[in-house]
This record gives sequence, structure tokens and C-alpha cells, in this order.
Amino acid sequence: MKVRAYGDRRDDGRIQLSFTLPVAASAKAKEAARQFCEKLGLKNVLVATMEKAGRDFSFFVAYGNSDVALEYDSISVPEVTVPTWDFKEINKIIKEKIGRKVVVVGACTGSDAHTVGIDAIINMKGFAGDKGLEAYPWIDAHNLGAQVDNITLLARAQELHADAVLVSQVMTQRDLHLENSSQLIEIARKNNQRGLLFLLGGPRIDHKLGLELGYDAGFGPGTKPSEVASYIVDVLVKRKRKGEGKK
Repeated sequence: MKVRAYGDRRDDGRIQLSFTLPVAASAKAKEAARQFCEKLGLKNVLVATMEKAGRDFSFFVAYGNSDVALEYDSISVPEVTVPTWDFKEINKIIKEKIGRKVVVVGACTGSDAHTVGIDAIINMKGFAGDKGLEAYPWIDAHNLGAQVDNITLLARAQELHADAVLVSQVMTQRDLHLENSSQLIEIARKNNQRGLLFLLGGPRIDHKLGLELGYDAGFGPGTKPSEVASYIVDVLVKRKRKGEGKK
């Protein structure tokens, strides 16, 4: 099945895009924005908005038609398989099938100071009415906060005999999230800690990227604590069955 962008009517290829050019707002700047869109291959370009964006910068919103069509059925994307367990079920499964508390350590690593994601997953209040990992009687959750060095995080995970390490990355400027996240996995391998579960989360993260960076799973925006808990517990139960789990 071929799919094209939908704007005013099906398959018209009409798209909206926004961007900034390093020139002051003017008629010439608006024409430059139009030509820029045409260079991208768009047709019937309309520059709908031009606004000043600081000194000698202009922000534009433009519309245009694209001839691009995709074979939707040929697209394959890895997705995280997560059981649909709730708070009570997760605790019951840990108690009956693992027989000890599951230890989870999480942090915003590197220079990242944005804790909203890791707090939503670990802190007791949780997110969207979904209790955070700290609220689970059978989970021992540790939130190390922001700007935690990768070596420090791994050392703490070793000290606490962690089952899973959660890494939150919000900052994406110049691909900082990619560099920092992959560095942590490299250090973990050198320290013989790759047997731990490593989960990566953030607004620009998905499962495909998480796998590419060496993590066991990647979680994007809107992820709830119970989804993270279910994934961790499911993997640990399966590992225990195979005799790979921590006693």
C-alpha cells in the first residue's frame, strides 16, 4: 500500500514545515524561504508565516506539495513487547516468580539536567495516574537525579546489585544523547556489567534507537511506569526460567 502526505485532501502530498534562516525578516528573506522549500523538492510553495527570531534571524512556516510516496507495507520497525500488567499484578509476579525485590537504578546522565522523564518513571507519584516504581513494594527503586556521570551510575548499580539501569536523555543538541548513551554501554561492557538490563528513555528515543545504541529497550514520550516495570519483570522472569537470573 502506497501512502502520501495528507493536507487538504487525500494523497495531495501537502505538508507543513517550519525552519529558521540566519537573515533579518524582509521580503527578500521570505523569497529565500520559498526558494529553500523548492530546493527541497516541494511544489506550490506558500510561505505562510515570517517572524523575527532574534537579531538577524527569521522563523518561517511554509506549505508545499511533495511527490514522495512510501510503500507502507514494506516498513519494519522493532517495537518493545510489554505485557499489559497493572500495579497489583506486577508486585504479585515479582513475589511469586522472582521471590525478592527487583532493584532498579536510574538517572539523567552526562550534562543532562532535565529530570522530568526519570522522575515520572521512578518517583512515587508517577505519571498520568500510573504509580512510579518507588511505590511498588516489591521494587527497590533508586533515582540518582540529574547530571550523573556514567561511571558513577554504573558504580552505584554495582553497589546496589541492580537488576536494571534506567537512563534518561532529554538534551539532544549536537547529538549529545547519542554520544553519552553509547558511552555508558561501552563502559558497562568493559566492567562486565552488560548482564544488567539497560533501558534508555527520552523525547527523541524509540526502541529502534535504543537497540542501535546497545540498550535492551528504548522508551519514548508517554511511557508509563507500569510499562517499564512490566518489561523489566517480564525479562527477569524469563531469564530466571533459563537459569540466567540473579539468585
